[in-house]
Amino acid sequence: MLGRISLGTIATLAGAALTLVGFYAYFVLDNATLNLAGFFYGIPVLLGGLALKSAELRPVPYTQPTDAETARLRQSQATPVQNQVRNDITRFRYGQEAHLDVALEKLGLSPTDEERPELVALREEAREGAYTLVLEFQSPLIGFDVWQEKQDRIGRFFGPGIRAEVSQPADQRVEVALIAQPAA
Repeated sequence: MLGRISLGTIATLAGAALTLVGFYAYFVLDNATLNLAGFFYGIPVLLGGLALKSAELRPVPYTQPTDAETARLRQSQATPVQNQVRNDITRFRYGQEAHLDVALEKLGLSPTDEERPELVALREEAREGAYTLVLEFQSPLIGFDVWQEKQDRIGRFFGPGIRAEVSQPADQRVEVALIAQPAA
């Protein structure tokens, strides 16, 4: 829950409120104690909040709500890696340039920052009775043929118990389906 709230916004608003109270106390109330508290706490919190906002990476949105059947499959079949990926990309992150940037680099899908595909959405679905986490990328500079070559490597990278499938639903769009492979 906390990861779905922007700490940068909270700190910025709290710092602005404290700073305004400090200014009000100085100019209107002539209250030195309140004035000092507003300045000494408000301005640093405001600056910290603005710094967090500048380094903020917004959560990736779902393209469709998860239905009850898929939620049950997630509870019973999702691997720890699928849960970690889903939790990481659906919360605010700080100090990262892009979601899954390290994973894309290790997979050879991000030769430079300019060429890195952008994770734009996700969805959860059931495929042939298996829990599937689908990552939707905007990939204008990395061709679909490169994604297809890396399909097996993607499955191995995201761990045991996962099979990866890549597809291209539209031009410059690539979907990576991480499909749980329940133990037989």
